Amino acid sequence: MGHYDTNLEKNNANYVPLTPLTFLKRAKEIYPNYEAVVYEDRKYSWEQVYKRTVKFASALNKIGIRKGDTVSFLAFNTPEIFEGHYSVPMTGAVLNTINIRLDAKTIAYILNHSEAKVLVVDRQLHVEVKKALSILKKKIIIVDINDKFADQSKCQKIGELEYESFLNTGDENYNWQMPEDEWQAISLSYTSGTTGNPKGVVYHHRGSYLMSTGSAVAWNMPNRLNFLTIVPMFHCNGWGYPWTIPMLNGRTICLRNIDVKKIFELIDKYKVSHFGGAPIVLNMITGAPESDRKKLNQKVFVLTAGAPPPSIIFKKMNELGFEVMHVYGLTETYGHVTQCAWNDAWNEFDEEKQNEIKARQGVRYPNTEGIAVMNPETMEEVPRDGKTIGEIMIKGNIVMKGYFKDKDATSKAMDGGWFHSGDLAVMHPDGYVKIQDRSKDIIISGGENISSIEIENTLAKHPSVSIAAVVAKPDEKWGEVPCAFIEMVKDKPVSEKELISFCKETLAGFKVPKQVVFCDLPKTSTGKIQKFELRKKF
Repeated sequence: MGHYDTNLEKNNANYVPLTPLTFLKRAKEIYPNYEAVVYEDRKYSWEQVYKRTVKFASALNKIGIRKGDTVSFLAFNTPEIFEGHYSVPMTGAVLNTINIRLDAKTIAYILNHSEAKVLVVDRQLHVEVKKALSILKKKIIIVDINDKFADQSKCQKIGELEYESFLNTGDENYNWQMPEDEWQAISLSYTSGTTGNPKGVVYHHRGSYLMSTGSAVAWNMPNRLNFLTIVPMFHCNGWGYPWTIPMLNGRTICLRNIDVKKIFELIDKYKVSHFGGAPIVLNMITGAPESDRKKLNQKVFVLTAGAPPPSIIFKKMNELGFEVMHVYGLTETYGHVTQCAWNDAWNEFDEEKQNEIKARQGVRYPNTEGIAVMNPETMEEVPRDGKTIGEIMIKGNIVMKGYFKDKDATSKAMDGGWFHSGDLAVMHPDGYVKIQDRSKDIIISGGENISSIEIENTLAKHPSVSIAAVVAKPDEKWGEVPCAFIEMVKDKPVSEKELISFCKETLAGFKVPKQVVFCDLPKTSTGKIQKFELRKKF
């Protein structure tokens, strides 16, 4: 042992587990009266947000929530889900944010698999949630979010507790706990896999902390910025921004529903400087009628991810005054881990060439230790020729702990010391990555992952369907939509309309095929369906 290792051990003074919970505490201590969170007619200062989160954490603690428990949220982008990013981990518990667009069966699966003890849910979602709770075989504590800006015609009471009154059962002097270890889980997000059931992705405090600092550096985010939450906070924890923005004493403006007119109004009213969104949101902004738009009084910086954006979108957004940066990542990597970082030498290129470059997935974030395009069989990097296809591999502290209660899937995903993204790409000579295709047959529609197998399994249940294959069909609005190819059972005719209606009975709306094609499916000699042949039809 050398001198640098003698009497120089970690201790409580020089080693503290990293956690984003400290960002809120610091904001409260330094900027107590600054506006922190805004939603319609509700405005909270850092002092108020801090008090509310501590009280909610205390209320959870009083009903028995402890370290390692799961607390689920099924909510729109409102202050409640923002607060959940702090209140839940303050108890040592793990925050599970659920996609509000899911069907009852999948919601029930997630609540069961995650072993959730509490579900905080917006009353507007009562139809699917009540169905999910009837499928669920166990008792769960329900806390309703009663939002007056919800669609009241669709709102019904779900549980016995209500968010505000439950919060007020908590003690504002509750002595909340920092994590004992930065490897401790902070959140659980379910992602569509290639099998029907989603997989639970586990984040730790360290990764969420580093995601926040890395995002601020990569996007050049200033202090006191005004951030509009368009990315759902259920999706990769809103790309980590509920933790990043407090670090910068930024103001979070909540947007409940994606409404282009409202987006322009909020940008104008609150001098919004930054937001993130899938390419579909950018399409909606550039395609908005003149009457819905407002002229920008300042440059607005935009991150786009979730599906490869068409290069024309950069030109259209730029003309309106938005500066778009393309980023790439997965739920398994806390959100974005690569960025199309701009190189000044490219300023000399014509606009079309520049926009082509901007559509690349790019280079690694400062918080990402490694991005490579490899042959997954040999784990060797492909030549940097912009032609040879390999799989994107990722390494770093922003790779998930693993899949919840799924050792095999975790081992497979981390095989060879790299996280296997499942995305097929080329590496350009300058070290910039560009996605070519997806090795998993996942369809990304409006930034949401859809499992083709889940849809195929649903279609296969119809008595007239012999074999079903579902692939992504390019779509101008959504990026991709599911299209089903069907071989029918002989003498049992069925129409496209009937099959679509059949799917609607059990699948969430965004998973329902938008087109059904009847044909003989192309197969290999062993009977596997050749999906690449089906994709060629588009």
